[in-house]
Amino acid sequence: MLNSKELLTHTKKLSVLFAEDHDDLRDNTRDILKSFFNQVHSAVNGEEAIKMYKEYYLKESKYYDIILSDIQMPRINGVELVETLYRINPNQIVIIVSAYDDSKYLLPLINLGIEQFVKKPIDYQDLLRVLLNASKKLAKPDRENSLKDNPVIKLNNSSTFNKDTNMLIVDGAIITLTKYEIIFLQLLSDKVGLIYSNEDITNHYSSLNENLDIVNIRKLVSKLRKKLPKNSIESIYAVGYRIVPSLY
Repeated sequence: MLNSKELLTHTKKLSVLFAEDHDDLRDNTRDILKSFFNQVHSAVNGEEAIKMYKEYYLKESKYYDIILSDIQMPRINGVELVETLYRINPNQIVIIVSAYDDSKYLLPLINLGIEQFVKKPIDYQDLLRVLLNASKKLAKPDRENSLKDNPVIKLNNSSTFNKDTNMLIVDGAIITLTKYEIIFLQLLSDKVGLIYSNEDITNHYSSLNENLDIVNIRKLVSKLRKKLPKNSIESIYAVGYRIVPSLY
């Protein structure tokens, strides 16, 4: 039997978004989760979940800690939802609720890197045990460092930049980068989602004994965007640049 006190210790400050189109299952699960998590929100399909995910970030300046999602949903299913969320936040923890006839979706989801599966009909002891393990992972003090130390940055589902090897792969093809492009990607991928100002960028190049003024930053970004997946680099007017998932 799961120790609910132990679970609450790890979950009481965390947030969960549950995407499920079956009304009774969604409502019952949400009510159970509210006993343990600080914030529990629910969506009726993948499309609504993506909308809520973005709105939550704008409001809280952070993403949901855990996403719990069904696979079979109208409009946008669980696989498409997970693909989109990983483009927004490659480090998102996702737990999938799946029926036995969802097996054809499991391999794509495994390849995407989801945290765990929970079988339908839901055994809530099993679900809470999975949530406990995920919550413990979030609580580890070295989680942020371990994420930062991960050299592979996902630009979309089929494109990555490896900070250790400086290798850019887009749709399975290795893309040649110039020295200045590598430096730029190295800087922005150090903290994905963080906005680096023009001053940050020029100072970084100066620290490497390289010169890059604001005009040439724009030229560099323009050329680099032609090599990257669409919308990989976002420019924030009069502020700077950041690497973001293409659909955020």
